[in-house]
Amino acid sequence: MKSDPATAAAPLSGVRGALSSPDPARVALAPAAAAALLEEAADLLVVHLDFGAALHACERAGRSLSDGALADGPAGTTLEVKCSLCVVGIQALAEMDRWQEVLSWVLQYYQVPEKLPPKVLELCVLLYSKMQEPGAVLEVASVWLQDPDNQGLPEYRALAELHLQRVLLPLGCWSEAEELVVGSAAFSEEQRLDALQAISTARQQQKHKHSDSEDWKLSQEGSSHKFLSLLMLLCRLWDSAVSHFLSLPFRKILLAALILCLVVVRFDPAASSLPFLCKLAQLFHWIRDALFSSLY
Repeated sequence: MKSDPATAAAPLSGVRGALSSPDPARVALAPAAAAALLEEAADLLVVHLDFGAALHACERAGRSLSDGALADGPAGTTLEVKCSLCVVGIQALAEMDRWQEVLSWVLQYYQVPEKLPPKVLELCVLLYSKMQEPGAVLEVASVWLQDPDNQGLPEYRALAELHLQRVLLPLGCWSEAEELVVGSAAFSEEQRLDALQAISTARQQQKHKHSDSEDWKLSQEGSSHKFLSLLMLLCRLWDSAVSHFLSLPFRKILLAALILCLVVVRFDPAASSLPFLCKLAQLFHWIRDALFSSLY
């Protein structure tokens, strides 16, 4: 997938302070204009499938909202518009296969993970989990869940469960998972027991998987060792047979060949034995050449 490595690898501390004070000469958007830009971005995303233009519209509105240009407007409306713009921007980045930029792109408008809206954090966790990169949101989600102001939100328990299932357990963070379940008041006693059971089950499955992998490696190594041992034994037997054959005196070989020829002629004096004798002579010459070439 295509992504900007510099944006995807930006550290969390650098993203928090990425947004500087705006130029006073820039024209601030009114709440109605920001809402209009949100509608335009959604239309470009869903209807026209112009993801680049939709992202650009979100950035135009998002910069002014983050700069505090809407300080004179209703705070709830401002936060809602900002959250909706981030949702549209996340979808646009994902459609353009730039999903690795999502986290840093969102944090440039909220500066700190604790201020992320629950809906935006949920999308980030789901996206990075689906792309099999849950470690990218581990720090952000952990910081958000540890914030006291977020622990009173109605979405807190759902996000804690999502973080547990999609981030902590796939990464094998067993102690962090147990601390989250035990130390959070959002879980009831029954929910806490179910979560701890899920953690224990996941841990056992990973242990069995690791054990099976080790057994398979040992089995493969044992089979390879046995095969090499057998091959070396066959090589030794072959060398021994050749050495024994070459160590026989040449006269004994010649005498054995003549005796074999006489036996064949004695029991089959017909002409049909001639091809066999020719082949036997060829074999004799091959043995002689091999013997003398080894001696030389």
